[in-house]
Amino acid sequence: MKSLLANIKIHVDEKVYLKNPESSEKGRQIVEQSILLLDELGLESFTFKKLAEKIGTTEATIYRYFESKHMLLSYLISWYWSWLEYRLVFATNNILAADERLMIAITILSGNIEQDMNFAHVDEVALQRVVVAESAKVYLTKEVDDNNREGFFFSYKRFCKRVADIIREINPAYKFPASLVSTVAETAHYQKFFSLHLPSLTNISDSKEDQLVAFLTELVFKTIS
Repeated sequence: MKSLLANIKIHVDEKVYLKNPESSEKGRQIVEQSILLLDELGLESFTFKKLAEKIGTTEATIYRYFESKHMLLSYLISWYWSWLEYRLVFATNNILAADERLMIAITILSGNIEQDMNFAHVDEVALQRVVVAESAKVYLTKEVDDNNREGFFFSYKRFCKRVADIIREINPAYKFPASLVSTVAETAHYQKFFSLHLPSLTNISDSKEDQLVAFLTELVFKTIS
C-alpha cells in the first residue's frame, strides 16, 4: 500500500500553469513556499519578488512556471480540490451505501485537515487556510469566463460532480444536486472564515470542528430527504 501511495500524483489541468511545477525541484519549492507566504501575507501583499527572495531565486524563474500570482493561486486551489477528490475516492472505495459515502464527502469538506506526507512539499493545513481566505478571488474576476473555458476550475467542478452523483443515488428526484454541493463547499469555507474573523455571523466555533460537520450534515440530509 505504501508503494502504491508513493506513486500517486495530483493532477492539475495544464492550462493553470506555464510549466508544470511538479516537473522539477525548483517548481516544487515554488509551490511549497508560495503556500506559506500566501498564508502569512494574503494575496494582496504577496508578490513574486517576495517569493523569489524567500526561496533564493529570481522572479524570472517563477514567471517560467506561472504568468501571474492569480495563475499561481489558481494552481494551488486546483491542487487542493484534486487532493480532496483523491481523499474522497480513497475513503469511499468499496463502500456501497450512498448515504455513508455522502457523509464521508461532507466530513472531508468540513473536517480537520492534517498534513499528507505523500506530498511532502505541500503543507495542506496552510493550504486550506489559503483556500478559505483567498479562493473566491480566483473566480470573482472579469476574466472568469475565459478562465473557465481554459479549465481553471476543472478540479473544483469535478469534485462537486462526484458528490452530486452520490446525492442523485440517494434521491434521484432531487432537482438541485449541483447547486447543493457547491453551496455546501462554499459554506464550509465561509463558516470557517466567519468563526475566525466574524464570529457573530456563525454558531460554529473554530475550536470545535465537529460543529461544522454536524451543521453541513443536517443541511444536506434534511434538504435531500
